[in-house]
Amino acid sequence: MSVCDAPAALAALDEALRLVPDHLDALLERAEALFELCRFDEAGAVAGAVLDLADDEARAHHLLGLLAERRGDDREAERRLVRARRLDPEGFPKRVRLSRRDFDAAVERAFEALPDQVRRYLANVPVTVEDLPADHDLLESDPPLPPTILGLFRGAPYGQKLSSDPWSHLPSSIVLYQRNLERAAGSRAGLEEEIATTLLHEVGHFLGLDEDELGARGLD
Repeated sequence: MSVCDAPAALAALDEALRLVPDHLDALLERAEALFELCRFDEAGAVAGAVLDLADDEARAHHLLGLLAERRGDDREAERRLVRARRLDPEGFPKRVRLSRRDFDAAVERAFEALPDQVRRYLANVPVTVEDLPADHDLLESDPPLPPTILGLFRGAPYGQKLSSDPWSHLPSSIVLYQRNLERAAGSRAGLEEEIATTLLHEVGHFLGLDEDELGARGLD
């Protein structure tokens, strides 16, 4: 579900659940839509209600694991995510894990692989790594950015003047989110590819490309 679809999906799910309050799939989709919209407490409550109905629902355990991870409760997050993986190994494969040092090295390799001309544009644009996107990063947009984003460009695109957009008043920078990227990859090689693609995506935003233009270049 894209973030643009989440509000409409949530309205439809609310109507469906008004008619059939205990519809398991609708409850799961509602919890996931609330998560995408950064309504974390509500998402957790709905996921908990799902488990009251079906304790072996992998998607609910996975979502509660992601919520615990965002709270900084790594023990609970691991317990929930492992449970989800045991219930549905194909749907929730084991996360590829790198040390921050090895992850930074992979980012550096992706940066060095960029064309020289692009790297010159990025001379004053730091590329940093964070575990997960902070709430304030997600809530600056309307609707909010989804918590599963892989990276983010902050600031004004190259050559553009400051505007009323709050991001445009920040120094330009690119951040990559390690845990989301590790979760999106199925292997070490896949992680390296995800890092390179995400870096290119955010560089595209820096150069002024929108999501449609990035999609046309295979960087959606």
